Amino acid sequence: MTNRTLRRDARSIFRAGLTAADPAGAVEHHLARRRYDRFRNIYVVGAGKAGAAMARAAERVLGRQITGGLINVKDGHVARLRRIELNECSHPVPDERGVAGARRIAQIAAEAGHGDLVLCLISGGASALLPLPSPGITLEEKQAATKLLLASGANIHEINAVRKHISRIKGGQLARLAEPAAVEALLLSDVIGDNLDVIGSGPTAPDASTFAGALAILDRFGIRNRVPASIREHLERGASGAIPETPKSTHARNTVVGSTRIALEAAAARARALGYRTLILSSEIEGETREIARMHAAIAREIAHTCRPLKPPACVITGGETTVTLKGDGLGGRNQEFVLAAAMDIAGLNRVVVFSAGTDGTDGPTDAAGAIADGDTLRRKPEARRYLDANDSYHYFESLNDLIVTGPTHTNVMDVRLLLVGSEK
Repeated sequence: MTNRTLRRDARSIFRAGLTAADPAGAVEHHLARRRYDRFRNIYVVGAGKAGAAMARAAERVLGRQITGGLINVKDGHVARLRRIELNECSHPVPDERGVAGARRIAQIAAEAGHGDLVLCLISGGASALLPLPSPGITLEEKQAATKLLLASGANIHEINAVRKHISRIKGGQLARLAEPAAVEALLLSDVIGDNLDVIGSGPTAPDASTFAGALAILDRFGIRNRVPASIREHLERGASGAIPETPKSTHARNTVVGSTRIALEAAAARARALGYRTLILSSEIEGETREIARMHAAIAREIAHTCRPLKPPACVITGGETTVTLKGDGLGGRNQEFVLAAAMDIAGLNRVVVFSAGTDGTDGPTDAAGAIADGDTLRRKPEARRYLDANDSYHYFESLNDLIVTGPTHTNVMDVRLLLVGSEK
C-alpha cells in the first residue's frame, strides 16, 4: 500500500461521509412521514449553509402547501426554488444582508397566526447567518465581539452563548415571536453533542444559557473590557434582571435530522469495504487544534510501530470541531492547521496519511475544505514550522497541491478527520 493509494482511499472515505450527511434526503425522509394538510399556511424560514438543499427538499415534499418563506444562506450556497426565497449573506462574519434577512424572518414568524405552521430549517452557520442584534447594538459591534471570541479560541458553545444574548431572534426567541402559530424545526447538527440550544444558537429551542453565563465567558478569555461598550452594558443589564432572559421553554417541536455521527458511520463502512480495520474513536473531539493534531499523530505512530489499537491496514476516524488560537497573520483554517501540525509529527513514517476536512466544504476564510498529508510531506516542503507559526497552513498546502477543495457541499455536520496506516502488502 503506497501513500498514493492511502490518499485516494482517504478521499473516498470522506466522500462516503458527505453522502450520508445529505440534508435534502434527511429532510425529505422526515417530512414524508408526517401529515401537514391540517395547516392553513406553512411558512418556511431558517438559516445555514445547507439551507438551500433543505428548502429544496421541503418544496419537493410539501409543494403548494408552502405559502412562502425566506432562508438566509452563505454566499454561493444556493439552489433554484419556487416558493421559498433564499437570501445570500456573509459567513462567518455577519453582514447587513444577513440582518435584513433575519429581520424579514422575524416578521414572517410574528405575522403567522392560529392554524399556521412556521417550519424552521437550521444547519451549520446559522448563528452567523441570523444576525439580528438586540436594540442599541449595531452589526459592527456584534462583528467586533464575534471576531474577538474567534481569535481568543472560544469554542462554538461559548460563542453561541454570547450571540444569543445580544440577539433578538436566537435562544428560543424566534419560537416566541411565532406564537400562537405551530413551530417545527428540522436541525442539521454541527455542534458537539447535538445540543438543541446550541445548534444555530437555538432560535426555536429552550435556552439553557444566561446573561450571567455570557459575561463569564467574556471574563474567561479576558475580553469583557475589550468588547464594545454597548454589548458589555447590555449583558450586564440582562444579568441584573433589567432585560428579560431568553425563553427557558418553547412550544416548538425540534428534531435533529442529521449529525456528524451519521457521517462517521458511513465513512467507517466505506473504510471497511476498502479493507481497513476501522475504529471510530470519537464524534465529539474538541480542543486546541495543534494539541488534538499531536494526539492523532501519536495514535498513527502507535499503530505503525506496535499495531495498537489496530493492526494495519488501519483507519481511525474522528469527528467534532477544534479551535485555533490565532497568533500569526497567515491564511488557513482549523482543518488545514490540524493536518500541518500532524504532518510534523508523522514525518518520516512510511504508509501513513492524515486527512481533515469540513463537511461544509469551507475551512476558515478559504476556498478549501481541508488538507491531506503523509510521512513524506515535510521532505517535500521542510518549512512547516514557519508556516504553522504564522497560521499560514493554506499557502503551505497550496504549494504542494494538497488542499482538499470540494466547493459548496450544501451540508454541515462539523469536521471529519482520518488516520490511515497501510500495510506492507
